[in-house]
Amino acid sequence: MTRAPPGNGPVERRLHGDLPLVDATEAAAGIAADATVLTSGFGSVGYPKAVPLALAEDDRDLALTVVHSGNVGEEIDVDLVESGAIARRFSYQFSSAARTATNRREIAFGDRNASSIGDEVQYGGLVDPDVAVVEAIAVGEDWFVPSTSIGQVPAFVDAADELVVELNRTQPLELQALHDIYRPGKPPDREPIPLTGPGERIGTNHVSFDPEKLVGVVETDVPDSTYTFREPTDDDLAIATNLGSFLAREMERSPVFDDAIHLQFGVGSLGNALMGELKELDFGDREVVYFGELIQDGLFDMLDAGRLECASATSMALTEEGQERLFADVERYAEDIVLRPADIANHPGLIDQFGVVGVNSAIEFDIYGNVNSTHVGGTRMINGVGGSADFNRNSLVTVCALPSSLKGGDISRVVPMTFHVDHTEHDVDIFVTEQGVADVRGLSPVERAEVIIENCAHPSFADDLRSYLDDVREQDSHIPHDIERAATWQ
Repeated sequence: MTRAPPGNGPVERRLHGDLPLVDATEAAAGIAADATVLTSGFGSVGYPKAVPLALAEDDRDLALTVVHSGNVGEEIDVDLVESGAIARRFSYQFSSAARTATNRREIAFGDRNASSIGDEVQYGGLVDPDVAVVEAIAVGEDWFVPSTSIGQVPAFVDAADELVVELNRTQPLELQALHDIYRPGKPPDREPIPLTGPGERIGTNHVSFDPEKLVGVVETDVPDSTYTFREPTDDDLAIATNLGSFLAREMERSPVFDDAIHLQFGVGSLGNALMGELKELDFGDREVVYFGELIQDGLFDMLDAGRLECASATSMALTEEGQERLFADVERYAEDIVLRPADIANHPGLIDQFGVVGVNSAIEFDIYGNVNSTHVGGTRMINGVGGSADFNRNSLVTVCALPSSLKGGDISRVVPMTFHVDHTEHDVDIFVTEQGVADVRGLSPVERAEVIIENCAHPSFADDLRSYLDDVREQDSHIPHDIERAATWQ
């Protein structure tokens, strides 16, 4: 019987070897009531479905710690949350149910960076992992092939005492052609990652594991959740135009971009719209490469238009149409798309090595250049920081792009002071709204404030922001503030 794929060759059937087949209820019953459960899933795809639902229906008094490296689907983010089975959770949540439980502190939620949570679980003492529950499209006695995302699955599988594999038959076997599973070594003897270009492959199409860890294989046929991206708004299109103008100037300015430009976009409707619109930008004869964490529908538009050399990521965050587009022609897309573990896709050294232009959105930013990606009013958690910190901190050029206002112009997203900071003024170079572009590189705090207000603030709020800056700049302070007055903007 085949114990592992032959080298990195194709896997032609889903089940290999004498495997412990169980149903989801049996697998869930084998998980202790207070277990730490590590799951696959990133970008709302590639996550286990059946076992989390069985845990949600379990009549025991569960108090689970659940860890995943990116957002997951409703089976975890709604059903398992609403069952009250989760006591503690890392590191991203997406649904209104999870958001409510987090803000009520019914779940102790800890937010972590996407690149580092694998190491934190495996070596850093973040949790004491008991079982990994992962989705696969094929499984053998000591290996499995992931489905539509990878995330931190290889690290989670190494760290957990036990392993449950959900074998999902709705996911095409051809997805294996996308995967490039490479595991960094153990610190302090970790060697540099031998990746010289985003399109290169340095790993395998499967994740290996100790066969004694495998306690069950659960067969499922439940499709992934899919994204729903809104149609681009006028503000989105104006932001795309402003971003394109900035990129055109930057390509002419910096010799780094003489031959190629490496781009990254954050997940969401705006990021997807920016990807789709940039296919119209004149990149000349430069290679355009995507090196990020998520592949969205807009990247398929660029690939199909012949405007993108290759795309490297850890997950496919697609609409239903985008997923159908991928599944209908996986092998063709695999010529240009590589899925990697998140500790490679979001690796600080690789982001730096490739000179990435990172483009991410946020909830708000302040006039001095501090960015809030996660909390409303400085207190209420929305989703999580995800991989934005990885790219904001390590990209050659970091861009924060978002509309200048919310609620039809009633709320400014450019504020005097943001009361929660995910990315400091040291991390972001460029701010883009539908109003314009603020390049704050090399500027002092007050100079940054002047440029941000002038170029990015909505006209309804620009005068009030100027008035605030005019009043506080009389202080003998490097970063002058009137905190009570700033708080009225929250």
